[in-house]
Amino acid sequence: MAGHRGMVGSAIIRELHRQGYDNIITRTHAELDLINQQAVNDFFEAEKPEYVFLAAAKVGGIAANAGALADFMYDNMMLEMNVIHAAWRNGCRKLQFLGSSCIYPRMAPQPMPESCLLTSELEKTNEAYALAKISGLKYCEFLNRQYGTDFISVMPTNLYGPNDNYHPTHSHVLPALIRRFHEAKEQGAEEVVCWGDGSPLREFLYVDDLANLCVFLMKNYSGNETVNAGTGKEITIRELAELVAETVGYRGRIVWDTTKPNGTPRKLLDVSKATALGWRYRTELPDGIRLAYADFLENPMRAER
Repeated sequence: MAGHRGMVGSAIIRELHRQGYDNIITRTHAELDLINQQAVNDFFEAEKPEYVFLAAAKVGGIAANAGALADFMYDNMMLEMNVIHAAWRNGCRKLQFLGSSCIYPRMAPQPMPESCLLTSELEKTNEAYALAKISGLKYCEFLNRQYGTDFISVMPTNLYGPNDNYHPTHSHVLPALIRRFHEAKEQGAEEVVCWGDGSPLREFLYVDDLANLCVFLMKNYSGNETVNAGTGKEITIRELAELVAETVGYRGRIVWDTTKPNGTPRKLLDVSKATALGWRYRTELPDGIRLAYADFLENPMRAER
């Protein structure tokens, strides 16, 4: 399990335990730096894991991506290539690579099918991260085609839930809104300023639902094409902000700063492949936001990450 301390990785660990799996190998970043190729090779040679969930990544929202394009590309490329390559070299039975819906073109058809990958240009604000993730899923595909491995990839939509990152500048939109409205409520602020005009449409998947799909696919899917992970439902950022404010209990004004970027206009995944395989999400957005906010309140130190 690579990335077991992150939001996705920790959710997969919870799901594996829920399904009765307990022989799970993990390492912290201090114990194993995935960007260090020799260290990764040594780990795989010593442990010989049969199944690998590759959920480790350097992640962040628009501001974090735009301010560190080179870092996002290098760190993600290195860690994923090191892990995938070492898994192949050491006879791993099956590997699952976790990507992101930002791999799809900026102006992709909506909802976005897996087949639209690489059909037109990417969204510039997260291009570096997207290129790294595309390389990872393509390396899995090429190993399957050349060496007969069983390496699969999953492309989640926007995720949220327990163990999320609530950093003021490096978090994604939903956790950022939770923190912003919570602090505004605590401080008695009359207004909260949000980026853009609120018009972009986004899809959100509760992370424990993703984890359930990841384990499901590890058991039931093999193939070169990635599998989209989402709900098939979307909401405007403006509506999302209002929903978060209501959940948090903030009663002030929401002001939109149109000098800031909106990002991709619309990002809705076509989830028909996962549905055809027999899987469906369980957590509706209002319920998931309540769960996420409860987790935020129980773990205030997460806001400092």
